[in-house]
Amino acid sequence: MTDHNNSTDTGLAAATDAAGLTALISRATRAGKGLPPVERWNPDFCGDLDMEIRADGTWFYLGTPIGRMPLVQLFSTVLRKDADGKTYLVTPVEKVGIRVVDAPFVAVEMDVSGQGAAQVITFRTNVGDVVEAGPANPLRFVDEDETGGLKPYVLVRGRLEALLARPVMYELVGHGEEIEVNGEVMFAVRSNGVTFPIMPAARLERLTA
Repeated sequence: MTDHNNSTDTGLAAATDAAGLTALISRATRAGKGLPPVERWNPDFCGDLDMEIRADGTWFYLGTPIGRMPLVQLFSTVLRKDADGKTYLVTPVEKVGIRVVDAPFVAVEMDVSGQGAAQVITFRTNVGDVVEAGPANPLRFVDEDETGGLKPYVLVRGRLEALLARPVMYELVGHGEEIEVNGEVMFAVRSNGVTFPIMPAARLERLTA
């Protein structure tokens, strides 16, 4: 019987192409059985992998774009962002680091149902995750210094977020309203009973004047 904990020569970090990496992850996680419990796994760190997720959501392995979406979707199921701020591919027996330029996922579609306090905003990511913004999946908005604009994110799972694609961001803003938050009037959106402030209403008025 092979000792997987010591077989680093056949592990994730040693895979020479995306197909080999896919086979390893499929065997380790029993692909097709739902999301694996990566948060419960505590394997040894086995080094960094030459894999990068670009800001537009494109995955690269060994400098080449991964063009097959089923492969990207498989890899995405074993992603984990740890408390050190780094993102890893994790299986029960090993953990390898990858590079993420911005967020690992991109929200490419949204749907809005209900109104007012009963409103629910649902997002679909580029890898097929569907999440409802709310207490467990909050929205956050980050100032983008180079453009003076905002970058919106929604938490997908664990510490992994999706950056809202620009068309989705514009659609989200279209559902914004002025709401008083902690004594200040904010331009905000609501989902699942939670108010997510985007910016002070006064600031928005100055920007659009």
